[in-house]
Amino acid sequence: MDWLSIAVDVLVLGFANLVADGISMGFGDFVSTSTEKDVAAKERMVTLWEVTNHSEPQQLELIRRYQALGMDVHDSTTVVNILAKYKDILVDEKMATLKGMPPLDQEDKPWKNGLVTFAAFLVFGSAPLLSFIILKPFTHNDTHKFIGACILSALALALLGIAKAKIARQNYVLSAVVTLTNGAVAASAAYIIGWTLRNVAGLRD
Repeated sequence: MDWLSIAVDVLVLGFANLVADGISMGFGDFVSTSTEKDVAAKERMVTLWEVTNHSEPQQLELIRRYQALGMDVHDSTTVVNILAKYKDILVDEKMATLKGMPPLDQEDKPWKNGLVTFAAFLVFGSAPLLSFIILKPFTHNDTHKFIGACILSALALALLGIAKAKIARQNYVLSAVVTLTNGAVAASAAYIIGWTLRNVAGLRD
């Protein structure tokens, strides 16, 4: 088998593995988000029942929580009495303050989260493989292709860090550096493990 056939096999297997991993990541995100929404919805039903049938103990619990946060008795009582006029708001506040669960976002769709995760995984994960396709007409040197893969991977990680910073309103440079460092550590670990298996565990050609 010549080097061209080997390269094609590597690229095919690489993209196949990338798609499989992307599906796994996307489905995992879908399941995780769906589970979180189901748990939050059931917990909200329980909280609504408690507020409806045992309003005084629930309000007292919330008053004590506000006091623990530094609010005086009069103000905490006033706030809870106002919230008690609006059952849905009181339920949301009790879930957020006492149970650490933010209000349900009805626009949050688990299937969208899974699809975005899958697409992002494919786009950013394909960077190392694309270098071999882009550089193929220009060089047959494996070292040059490896360097190209490293450069494209670094650019993809930097863009991912910038995108994360934009969404989370963080510092762009810091986010890009952290993402690059995380990728470098993961890649180094994979390389070291592969080198160890090849040279120590008897997998050398």
